[in-house]
Amino acid sequence: MSSPVEQQNWPGPLSAAVARMCTGLRPEVSQRTAEGFDEVLRRLAAPLQVAVAGRIKSGKSTLVNALIGRRVAPTDVGECTRLVTRFQYGTVDRVEVVFHDGEKQALPFDADGGIPADLGVEPERVSHLEAYLTNAVLRDLTVIDTPGLGSLDAASVARTEQLLGALDPDPDSDSDELDPVSRNAVAGAEAVLYVVTQAVRADDQQALAAFTAATAGREAGPVNAIAVLNKADTVEPDSVPDSGGDTWRAAELLAAEQAGLLGPRVADVLPVIGLLAETAEAGGFSSADADVLHRLAALDAETRQTLLLSADLFTGWECEIPADEREGLLARLDLHGIRRALAAVDDDPEITAGALRRTLRDACGLDGVLHRLDDVFRARADGIKAAAGLASLTALAHASDDQARVHDAIELLLSRPEAHQLQLLEALTLVSSGAVTLPEDLAEEVLRVGGSSGTAERLGLAGKERQALVDYAMERATWWRSFTSFGATPAQARVGYVVHRAYFLIWQELRNG
Repeated sequence: MSSPVEQQNWPGPLSAAVARMCTGLRPEVSQRTAEGFDEVLRRLAAPLQVAVAGRIKSGKSTLVNALIGRRVAPTDVGECTRLVTRFQYGTVDRVEVVFHDGEKQALPFDADGGIPADLGVEPERVSHLEAYLTNAVLRDLTVIDTPGLGSLDAASVARTEQLLGALDPDPDSDSDELDPVSRNAVAGAEAVLYVVTQAVRADDQQALAAFTAATAGREAGPVNAIAVLNKADTVEPDSVPDSGGDTWRAAELLAAEQAGLLGPRVADVLPVIGLLAETAEAGGFSSADADVLHRLAALDAETRQTLLLSADLFTGWECEIPADEREGLLARLDLHGIRRALAAVDDDPEITAGALRRTLRDACGLDGVLHRLDDVFRARADGIKAAAGLASLTALAHASDDQARVHDAIELLLSRPEAHQLQLLEALTLVSSGAVTLPEDLAEEVLRVGGSSGTAERLGLAGKERQALVDYAMERATWWRSFTSFGATPAQARVGYVVHRAYFLIWQELRNG
């Protein structure tokens, strides 16, 4: 008969191996450490926890709605936007207010299906919100909406920084920081989707540098962090060289520049227009909106051109289309979306509301973000969760007398051939965080081998024939083995051995494939 650990639906074999180790160690450690192990086991079995973080007014909640496919997260400044909110899968839609003392109170959604702006309780008593939704996307991904960094509300900033690991709170403090009970409930982020706007600031970099998974001090890196350049439609093409006057091209170039500033803390920086994404994906675009667009397209050229010069002129200029209809359209699409939609109507005067919605969705960049979420987070969920679990176990052991016993068990686990992926994730994190320094070209190679998904991309030989891949994999495996043996520091040698084995396994896979 299989054990409870084996019966559990773990994300994959690495998480299962960590769970077995955790269960085996539990009787040998102190009661306090054992209780921490129970929390690690719970998190290992849960969906991947992804925190959406960034500065205030960067459009985090709008992006959360687009990712979930429902306008449920409040986007206007209010009580809820100052709280951490966890969106997770449930068989019945419901919201729970979780208080600092651990008490919970059920709350109905508002008439529009969103979290109500007024919670009906004193905000100071609230730790965080738990929102359970039947949306299928949440079956394997829990999305955590956070308050903004840079807010004037110190308590909101503290909640975000706590989730990102920037604070090390004193549990005996009387300050307005998360208490141990609620911290266990909300500080389970294992990956971060970081939202930036056109200017990357020092606190953006500090927040990413401080990001921790499962309260364990694991740095953000290309394995567990992606950034998005939101409000890409506001990038002025003239301000970005080589954009050719194209707004989206300018946003792509700016995102690439920001990737250089934030790297290697993030796997990528992707442009997105969160408002368009929310409108197109969360049911905000209606047939009435399509009708307004058709009537706008039919206006005389001079009036139409004037309306599109600015938001103020779009809503305030005199024309036959009522101002309130234009205001509603502007709130859902902004001028960039309206221009894109009108261009689609010009191309096809008979275009339907459904086709217009698809046009807007194609123009918002959401597909690129979802693809990277799949490529970086979902595809590596087993490794990310296992690595976060190991980091949590290490942190728990450091805080107790069980350090040596837990350390030995982890080293034994990592020495097994099947744990190579964990070793590679660890090496990637060590290099990306600067804990192990390598020459720039070698550091980039480690990030590529460990951070890319396809075999050819991992080798840096996209488009090459199989034999070229086979030869190169063996060449680099030999080189890294030599580097590890002759000339590397002990820390570099540990990383070098893992990279050598990664190349050897790629060579083996290509030879046998």
